[in-house]
Amino acid sequence: MNTLLQDGRELMNAEIESYQDKLGTLRSGRANASILKGIQVEYYGTPTPLEQMGQISVSEGTQLVVKLFDPSILKDVERALNESHLNLPISNDGTLIRINVPQLTEETRRGVVKEASKLAEDSKVQIRNVRRDLNDEVKADKELREDDQKRLMDDIQKLTDEYIKNIEDILKTKTEEIMTV
Repeated sequence: MNTLLQDGRELMNAEIESYQDKLGTLRSGRANASILKGIQVEYYGTPTPLEQMGQISVSEGTQLVVKLFDPSILKDVERALNESHLNLPISNDGTLIRINVPQLTEETRRGVVKEASKLAEDSKVQIRNVRRDLNDEVKADKELREDDQKRLMDDIQKLTDEYIKNIEDILKTKTEEIMTV
């Protein structure tokens, strides 16, 4: 049954990684290339992730610069960025695309923190779902004695508590990052 706990740990680790990826896409007032993650550009009829189409770098801490491998698709990339969830000023100088990341207002910061909190709750639910599935497996194993089942379910709960606390710690760090001016 040790493999059961190991499987649970792997599933919960995957959820933590997913949560951190989602947090990376939230604007925090600083230019960060991860906010462009998930943006798809139509490239020869195929949706292609922007990060595979060129170099994305941070300039002066407040601007993202996208240098494409194929400059002929500048207009397509600009269109995809304008249609995305970013709502940031984008400029195309003919060779590069520049994305200005303005400082967040207090109200916007609170909205971003609220979104981060919602993502944290969603991740906690996923971790609790893993716990439920593990507990169901323990209950279904008729070869385990009752005290072994109880001990294993206690271990699963400790594992769950550890990962829930991990999510709360990540959220606290992200909230401090967003709220500091």
